[in-house]
Amino acid sequence: MTIGGIIVAAGGSTRMGGGDKLLLPLAGRPLISHSLACFDAHPRIDTIAVVASEANADALRSIAAGFPKAQVVLGGKRRRDSVLCGLDALAECDIVVVHDAARPLVTSGLIDAAIDGAMDAGAALCAVPVSDTVKRGDGSGLVRTTVSREDLWLAQTPQAFQAELLRRAHAAHDIDATDDAALVELIDAPVRLVPGNRDNVKVTTPEDLALVEALLQARGYTSA
Repeated sequence: MTIGGIIVAAGGSTRMGGGDKLLLPLAGRPLISHSLACFDAHPRIDTIAVVASEANADALRSIAAGFPKAQVVLGGKRRRDSVLCGLDALAECDIVVVHDAARPLVTSGLIDAAIDGAMDAGAALCAVPVSDTVKRGDGSGLVRTTVSREDLWLAQTPQAFQAELLRRAHAAHDIDATDDAALVELIDAPVRLVPGNRDNVKVTTPEDLALVEALLQARGYTSA
């Protein structure tokens, strides 16, 4: 069985306040290097497609050159289009593990959990249960109701899929899905929930970057 990683790195970093967040320094090296290093070192990952934009492709090729399993491919306009470009590049893979490059604290344990879930159910995503009280508001900023948090989960990446199932899900619907599990759900295929990690933060704002830096320091991480 061949397993590939798709690291999605073609976003516009619109909420970061300038510059490509994936190229920003984090503990002494570009942010994307952290997730790329985890995938490249993982013994079950055979090959990696880093999906880039036209704007950051050259920079990502330079970074990816340091990771033997990685290749850089160009993505599309939407996130789902970029994932499909990565899927096309990994045509020989039986299972693919999709990960947002903006989550630099991914661990080998999370990758394993996603792979095992996909082997069992066909598709799996890392997720954490909702712990805060959830409110539904209206257009005027007032609370309409309190939503029960029972059975509610916050989706993360990595998400893993039997490759043929993910291709079928992409072909079946053209909605602008925010994650690939949503496409699989639409074809009524099961998606396994596997334990995520609250430290697996998605860097979207400068505050997120500071939080991830602090989490790395708390782990005793030293600069590469």
